[in-house]
Amino acid sequence: MLTPMERRALGRSGIELPVIGLGTWQVLDVEPPDEPVRGEVVEAAFAAGTRVVDSSPMYGRAEAVLGGALARTGRRADAFVATKIWTPSPDEARRQLAHQLDVLGGPIDLEQVHNLVSWREHLAWLEREREAGSVRLLGATHYSPGSFDELESVMRTGRIDAIQVPWSPVERDAERRLLPLAAELGLGVLAMRPLGGAGRVLPDPGPAALAGLGVASWPEALLRWGLADPRVHVLLPATSSPAHAAANARAGALGPLDLDACRAVERLARR
Repeated sequence: MLTPMERRALGRSGIELPVIGLGTWQVLDVEPPDEPVRGEVVEAAFAAGTRVVDSSPMYGRAEAVLGGALARTGRRADAFVATKIWTPSPDEARRQLAHQLDVLGGPIDLEQVHNLVSWREHLAWLEREREAGSVRLLGATHYSPGSFDELESVMRTGRIDAIQVPWSPVERDAERRLLPLAAELGLGVLAMRPLGGAGRVLPDPGPAALAGLGVASWPEALLRWGLADPRVHVLLPATSSPAHAAANARAGALGPLDLDACRAVERLARR
């Protein structure tokens, strides 16, 4: 029997979610012949306790592939679906939401303004969609520390419920201001790129380097490092492998690393 995954409340929303989710950037942007294996990825992650999935119109066919996988595996009712609005055009933004409601099978649990594109314009109409029930929560994302000042401004408006930022041993810029502010304001925090930064997985240092850390793999070490900060609520690793999806999810049941192990992971990540 699987050990239940740790759950954390997503900020002031009070919604408790498993701490390991499933990202879809690159890995779910596939054509129909490749869709069945992506369904296997989704099912493997959910069978191991994952419930949060994250996508975006920026990710090509990922939203449609994800929606199809959730429908075929019967997991849509279990899922907490996060996706994004990514366009400067209000009209196109509304078309993006309509498409999401169609392919993802119902209300969007967390609608995020991707990379802060036209966030002022989008929050105005997204707030009305939240009132109408098309979306449950609103958020904002950015991958670049150079835009964290603007993201902080959005957080302080009181109009969003969550943020999504990079978080790994080599991408810790959010630690200085954004994580403390999110905790102060009661905002949920989702973490992109928990296995590495800038589109790459951090190189595996090998079993000898991991000996004594109490981990079975380098991805497990990185994920448990990421969960050591309680201000981070959900990590979003992406993978095209069912086995890796299951292993990532299982890491969420093992508890965060202790301080000494975290420091060791940081040293290994910087090598």
